[in-house]
Amino acid sequence: MGKILKMTRTKTISQTELESYLWGAATLLRGYIDAGDYKQFIFPMLFYKRLCDVYDEELAEALEESGGDKEYAELPEQHRFQIPADAHWTATRAKVKDVGKAIQDSLRAIEKANPDTLFGVFGDAQWTNKDRLPDHMLRELIENFSSQTLSIANCPEDELGIGYEFLIKKFADDSGHTAAEFYTNRTVVHLMTEMLEPQPGESIYDPTCGSAGMLLSAVAHLRRQKKEWRNLRLFGQERNLLTSAIGKMNIFLHGIEDFKVVRGDTLSSPAFTEGDKLMKFNVVLANPPYSIKQWDRKAWSSDAWGRNIYGTPPQGRADYAFWQHIIQSMDTKNGRCAILFPHGVLFRNEESSMREKLVEHDVVECVLGLGPNLFYNSPMEACVIICAMNKPAERKGKVQFINAVNEVTRERAQSFLTDDHIKRIVDAYTTFGDEEGFSKIVSNDDILKQGSNLSIPLYVRTENGNGNGKDKAEPVDLKKAVADWQESSVALRESMGELLDMIEG
Repeated sequence: MGKILKMTRTKTISQTELESYLWGAATLLRGYIDAGDYKQFIFPMLFYKRLCDVYDEELAEALEESGGDKEYAELPEQHRFQIPADAHWTATRAKVKDVGKAIQDSLRAIEKANPDTLFGVFGDAQWTNKDRLPDHMLRELIENFSSQTLSIANCPEDELGIGYEFLIKKFADDSGHTAAEFYTNRTVVHLMTEMLEPQPGESIYDPTCGSAGMLLSAVAHLRRQKKEWRNLRLFGQERNLLTSAIGKMNIFLHGIEDFKVVRGDTLSSPAFTEGDKLMKFNVVLANPPYSIKQWDRKAWSSDAWGRNIYGTPPQGRADYAFWQHIIQSMDTKNGRCAILFPHGVLFRNEESSMREKLVEHDVVECVLGLGPNLFYNSPMEACVIICAMNKPAERKGKVQFINAVNEVTRERAQSFLTDDHIKRIVDAYTTFGDEEGFSKIVSNDDILKQGSNLSIPLYVRTENGNGNGKDKAEPVDLKKAVADWQESSVALRESMGELLDMIEG
C-alpha cells in the first residue's frame, strides 16, 4: 500500500512522554480559545512538525547514502512529501512577529507543494486572529512542539498513531456531546471490526468517517493477526471540513498513504461512484449521525444513485437513508457491513414499511444490542446491525439476535467493552446458535409476523449480572425494555407512543 516509512529504531519517546508532550501543547491554549476548538490548532501543528522532522530524517539518510551530496538528498524522489525551505518548521520557528500568519502561510505552501496528497489536510483554522492567538502564545506553542523530534526513529507510526488517538479522545472529553461527530467508542469499533473480519486486499469504506477511527480499525485488525495490511484500500467521506482533515492526518500519522478521504455530504453528493452507480466495497463500517433532520428528502425520493430501494425516510430521521446508502455500497459477492445505530431504528412505526422490505431482502444477518453509555456522551443504548449481501447457506432466511446489554464495564465515568465482552459476543456471532438469555436465531418469516419489528427483547430475554449466565432474573418483557430506553433518551421518547400502540394492538 504505497511507500511505507522506514523504521530505523533508536531510543523512542515513551507513550507517557508522548501523551504529556501532546497534551502539554493543548493546555497552552487554555484561556485563549474554547476547549472544543483545541483540535483545529493542535492537530495541524502536530502534523506539520511530523512532516518536517521526517523530511529532515529522509534528508540525513540520503546525505549518508550519497556521501554528502546535498543536491541528490534534496531531490523530490528522496522524500514522501515536499517541504519548501521557507515553509519548514525551522523557518516558522524563527518568526517573532505575525507568527499566526507565518504558520498559515507555511501550511498552505506545504499543501500547494503536495496537491495530490495533502490538499486541504490542515483544515481552515484562523491562525491570523491575534485576539485569540497572540504572538507570544503561538511562540510558546511552537517551542513546546520543538521540544521533541517526531522522526520515524524517535516516534514510530504505531506510537504516534496511539498518541494521536489519545488526543482525539481527550478533545472529545473536553468538547462535550458535539464530539460524537468525530469520535466513536473505540471498544465498540473494535467489536464491529472483529465481527466483520476484514481480509488482506479488501476495500474498507466509512460513509461518515469522522476522524477515520473505523477505517484504521481494519488495519489494526490485520496487524494484530500478523496478516498483510498494506494492501487494504481505505475510503471515507466526511461532511465537516475540520473533521475530514483530522481523519486524513490520522491515517497519514499511522504510516498509510494509499487512501481516499473526501469532504462532502454522503446523502446529497456521494463521493465514490462508478458511472451512474455507487462504488462497491467489501467492508462497510459506519456510525451515521443520529436522526438528522436537515437533509434533502425530496431528492431522495427520486435518488439519482438508486439508493431508495426500500423507500423514503421521514424528514426528521435520515437513519434509513444512510442504511440504504450502505447496502447499495456493498459488494454483491461478499459485501458486509456493521452499522452503529440507536435502538429506535429497530422498531419505529414510521419506518415499518422500509423495515419490512429490508427483512424480505434477507440482508440483515445480526442485530446486536449493547449496553448504555457506549454512544459518546449519551446514555442511550446502542445496537450494531450486521448486514451481508451474500449470506452463507446456513444463515439465509434468518436473523441472529444478540442481547449483550450486560456486556459493558464502567470505570471513571467511561463505559467500554472489555476483551472478554468482545470475545463473548464474537464467539456467539461466529457460532450462530441459540444461547438462553443471550442469542436467538429467528426466521425472517417469524420476524415478518411480528410486523418486521427487530426490537431485541421480542426475541431474546435478558439476564442479570455481567452476562455470564448466572443469577438469572425474571424475563424482561418488551414494555419494560421500552420503558428503560425511554428513560435513557429524549430522542427515543418521540416514538414510544407509536411503539406501545403497536404492541397493545
